[in-house]
Amino acid sequence: MKKIGIFGGTFDPPHNGHLIMANEVLHSLHLDQVWFMPNHIPPHKQDEHVTASVHRLNMLKLAIEENPYFQIQTIELDRPGPSYTYDTMKLLKKKYHYAHFYFIIGADMIEYLPHWHRIEELVKLVSFVGIKRPGYSMESKYPIIDVEVPQFNVSSSMIRKRLEKAYTVDYLLPKKVIQYIEENHLYGT
Repeated sequence: MKKIGIFGGTFDPPHNGHLIMANEVLHSLHLDQVWFMPNHIPPHKQDEHVTASVHRLNMLKLAIEENPYFQIQTIELDRPGPSYTYDTMKLLKKKYHYAHFYFIIGADMIEYLPHWHRIEELVKLVSFVGIKRPGYSMESKYPIIDVEVPQFNVSSSMIRKRLEKAYTVDYLLPKKVIQYIEENHLYGT
């Protein structure tokens, strides 16, 4: 059975912290692949502005292109409406019945798990992998595989704010992602 990590998010923009987390989980759990799964409309961010899917997908392609174990899964971008993890995983389990999925989440999402759509059924479909984040607890009544990741305290929202103020984002994002942002005048550049 293949072991596949699923790393969902808006990736607005994808940054080196995402890549570090995915790489650490890949090696720590001896996964065959990690699939980056950009959201169409995350249920917990329906009121926030999210960069157009085409740009987020293009940036993600650039960010992961050098790692043969990283792939993109567009199932949530291909469906209209909010993306509920339970619905997505039901579809993925049906299509990739030969795989066991490890759903990668940060500690901020571990605290939010009780509010996830159909969580009691979802925990039967995937193994959750938790990544520590400063200021958040790893405690949960749900089973979580804890993976230690070097702390790289960066977030997409912090990067967007830096770009809006014309601050440098060197070493926070892959160079090709920075070039794409500049060429497409994203985030106020």
